[in-house]
Formats: sequence, C-alpha cells, structure tokens
Amino acid sequence: MTQDRVAGLGTRFARLWAASTLSALGSGLATVAAPLFVASRTDDPLVVAAASAVAWLPWLLFALPGGVLVDRMDRRRLMIIIDLVRVVALAVLAAAIMTDRAGVALLYVVLFVVNTGEIVFRSASQAMLPTVVPRHRLERANGWLGGGTTLMHGMLAGPLGGFLFAVSAGSPFLVNAVTYALSAVLVALIGGDFRAAVTDANTRRTRSMRREIVEGLRWLAHQRLLRTMAVLIGLLNVTLTAALAVLVLLADERLRLGSVGYGLLFTCMACGGVLGALLGDRLIAWTSATWTIRIGLVIEAGLHLALAASRSTIVVGFALFAFGVHSALWNIVANSLRQRLTPPELQGRVASTTLFVAAGGNCVGALLGGLLAARFGITAPYWVGLVVAIGVSAATWRVFNRAAVARAYADPPPTAPEPARAA
Repeated sequence: MTQDRVAGLGTRFARLWAASTLSALGSGLATVAAPLFVASRTDDPLVVAAASAVAWLPWLLFALPGGVLVDRMDRRRLMIIIDLVRVVALAVLAAAIMTDRAGVALLYVVLFVVNTGEIVFRSASQAMLPTVVPRHRLERANGWLGGGTTLMHGMLAGPLGGFLFAVSAGSPFLVNAVTYALSAVLVALIGGDFRAAVTDANTRRTRSMRREIVEGLRWLAHQRLLRTMAVLIGLLNVTLTAALAVLVLLADERLRLGSVGYGLLFTCMACGGVLGALLGDRLIAWTSATWTIRIGLVIEAGLHLALAASRSTIVVGFALFAFGVHSALWNIVANSLRQRLTPPELQGRVASTTLFVAAGGNCVGALLGGLLAARFGITAPYWVGLVVAIGVSAATWRVFNRAAVARAYADPPPTAPEPARAA
C-alpha cells in the first residue's frame, strides 16, 4: 500500500488514498452486480434501466445539501459515519439475497442509500485533501486518488464483480460492505482536525441550509476560473455521456466488434486514465496547467471526430486511450485549482456544486445520445459532440490564460466573505 507512503505524500495521505481506493473497488462491484441481479429477476427493460436511474438520482437531489453537511461537520467523522451506514445497508442486502428474500425494490433502496453516501463521502474527501498534503503537492495527490479510482472501478471491478456474482449473487455486495468497513477503519486512523474553520459559530448554527447553499453558489459564480471550469465540465459531460451511451451500437454496426472488443474499448480508456493519473503532476508541470486544459479541449474534439468518422478499431482505441489520459489530467487540474482557490469553510459546498453540475450533464447526455442516434443515425451524437467541443474551446480558450492560472497557483486560498447574520 505504501510505496514510500504513496509517492512521498505521507502516512495520512496513504490512509486516505487506501480508503478511497478500497471504496472505489467496492462501489464498482455493486455497479456491475446491480444490473445483473435485476436482470436475473426480470427481463423488463424499464425495470433494468431503473437501477441506473436510482443510482443517479441522489446526485441531483443531495449533492448541494451534502456540501453544506461537509462544511458543517468534522469531515473525517462524517466519512466514517457514511461508510458504516453503507456497511449496514449492503450487509442487509447481501444477507437477503443469500437467503433468497431480496427483491428488486430492496436493491433500489440500498442503491439509493449507497449513492447518497457516495456524494457526501466524495465531497468530504476532496475537502479534506488540502489539510492532508502540502499545497504544492495537490496535483500529485489528486493524481494518485484518481489513478486508484480508475484502476479499481474502471479496470478491476468489472471482471471481479462478474466472477463474484457467478459464484453467488450476494457475494459482490458482501465484499462491497467489507471494503466500506476497511475504509472506515483507515479514515479513522488519519490524525488531525478536519472541521471547517467558522468565524462565527453562533451565526452558523442559526443559518438555514438553503442560505448556505446559496452562499456557496454565489461564491463560485464570482470565481471566473472555477465557474468556467464547472460549466465547461457540465457541457462536455453532456456530449461525452451521449457518445458513450450509444458506443455499444457503434462498436457493433461500424467497427464490427463483439462483446469482448466492446469491453476492450473501455479498457483502452481506463489504461489511459491510469497512465495520466500516475504521470499527471509531471506532465502538468511540463506543459503548464493552462496548456493541459487547452490540449484537453483539442483531444475532446478529436475523440468525437474519430468516433464519428473512423471505421478503424485501432484509431478509435487510440482516441479513447488519449481521452483517458486527458480526462485524468483534467481531473487533477480541476480539483487542484478548486482546492487552491476555495476557502476552507467553503470546500464542501464548492466541491458538491461541481459534482452536481457534472452529474446533471451525465443525466442529460444519456438521454440525448439515444434521441440523436434514433432520429439522425448512429454517428449523430459524435458530430454534435465535435461541434460542441469546438465551440466550447473557442469560448473558453482565453479564460485559462497563463497569468490567471499562475495567480491561482501563487496566491493562498482566499477567505470567504463574512456571512450575513440571520434575521
């Protein structure tokens, strides 16, 4: 686990990294096993698809309130509580499946609880990071966190989840419960105080959750770099999810790939993601954060062009690999910029707002991809994605200039404005 305590980032980060990586593996197992379980109970496409909808719904309902919770509580304690709640929920589900007492409705409830916890857990983890590692090591820390998640969730969880489900339908959920339990132990071992600094405790206790959400949104709206990055990610998530939603059809109709070949396309993307995460801090230092973002926009457009125009599996596989590298680098830059620029007392709300925008883009994109492909043909989502990527690049190219990004890296985190007292 340690590897020089995870790339020389210290014992506290090593424990946070191990907890996040184990959680990613467990979540990936549940992601694979849930549709398999539903399909074993029914062949109704609507019921099967509802499992995915139930998994996404909490991101839209609870991302913003979850950020307030992260900024109100000790973030380490909150992560432990969430893990323990998820352990209980998954243990109940696994026991019910193994005793043949589980129905689809119980699975939906557990998925809803687990994904609600995932939102808050992820926001709390991102908010903790600036107090766990030095400011100049944020890129490396975010790279290792992203790499661990991609490796476990994107590469190992799929085959392992399928194998465990074949052994016993309840075993993937039971193993998921174990990973969350180990995560809770590791988080508990991280030393330090992780409660957000509050200038006026009495005011904070009397303020409403709605007011705190608005405060976070208003602060983000006045930060040009972070605001642009959040909107940009939301828009590009729409086109990316639209593209991936019909990739299985493209792989079959144009690339003539079977199920194994289709799965290998995602392996190409995951391999690029792991490589980008591990080398991210060095690549960003070499090219600069400004050009990491700009080159990423070009790669985004190139991916859509390759998917729309090419019938070569090699070209498409390489485009997905390059996109995986770009996606990892972008996550590192976006998270590090946000952590550098956001006051400690707003870290949870700003992180959760970004997750909310990204999740909204995913939801819209999943529907849009099917509609475009059904109405205009299988390549339509990719041509639309290409146009959007070019338009976004042109509109935001000058926002991420060297001077603006350099100020973000040089200046200490600002202090949030004094909140208005409750009437």
